Amino acid sequence: MRYNLFRSAQINAKAKEGYSSGQAMNALEEVFHATMPREMGFDYLGMSFQEKKAREGLPASAIFGFSLVCVFLILAALYESWSLPFSVLLATPVAVFGAFAAIWLSSFFNPGHVNNVYAQIGLIVLIGLGAKNAILIVEFAKARHERGKALQDAALEGARLRLRPIIMTSLAFLLGVLPLAFSSGSGAVARQIMGRTVMGGTIAASLIAVFLIPVTFYVVSRISDYRKSRRPELNSGKDGTEK
Repeated sequence: MRYNLFRSAQINAKAKEGYSSGQAMNALEEVFHATMPREMGFDYLGMSFQEKKAREGLPASAIFGFSLVCVFLILAALYESWSLPFSVLLATPVAVFGAFAAIWLSSFFNPGHVNNVYAQIGLIVLIGLGAKNAILIVEFAKARHERGKALQDAALEGARLRLRPIIMTSLAFLLGVLPLAFSSGSGAVARQIMGRTVMGGTIAASLIAVFLIPVTFYVVSRISDYRKSRRPELNSGKDGTEK
C-alpha cells in the first residue's frame, strides 16, 4: 500500500469505551515514537485527519473571545449603549461554571468525558443561551427605567415578570438536549459530552444567573448614570447655564 508515494501500512484503531478519540490518537503517537525507528513517520486519514487539522487551527480561547466580541457588538447596537451589554455578558461565566461542573461530575462515571472539542462547541452555544436569559430581564428593566420607574424597582420587576419565560424556555431546551446527553451507540461519547455540557450550563444559567442578572443590571446602570452625570457637556449648556 502507498501513501503519498511512500510505502505504508494502514492501521485502523478504535478507542476503548470510556476514552475519547483524542486520547486514543495521543496513545498511538506515544507508542509509535517509543517503538518505531526514526526514519518512519505517520499521518492520519479521514475523520482523524480532520480532527488533527482542527487542533492545529485557531486556539479555543481565540474562538471564545471572538464569540464574546460578536455578542457584545450586537447587544451594544440593540441597547444603543456600551455599558448595558456588560450586564448581559456577566451571566456567561455562570453558565460556563455549570458546564465545567457537569463535565467534572460526568467524568466520575465515564473517564472519557473530558474538556474536548465537543465540550468547547457546547460552551459556544452557552454564550448565546446565557445571553438570551439576560436579555429577557435587561430589556424589560431598561424599558421600565426609561418610563420613569426607579432603577432598583425596574430591575426587581424585570426579574419577577421574566422569571416564568426564562424557566419555560430553559426547560424546553433541556428536554430537547436530553436525548443527546444520554445517547447510546456509535459516537455516543461525543454526543453525551456536548449534551451534558449544554445541560449543565443551562441549569446554572437558569437557577443561579437569573438572580445575578438584576444585580449586574442595577450596578452597571448606576455606574453608567454616574458617569453621564459627571460629564460637563451633559450637565451644562454652551453658555454655562445648567440644563
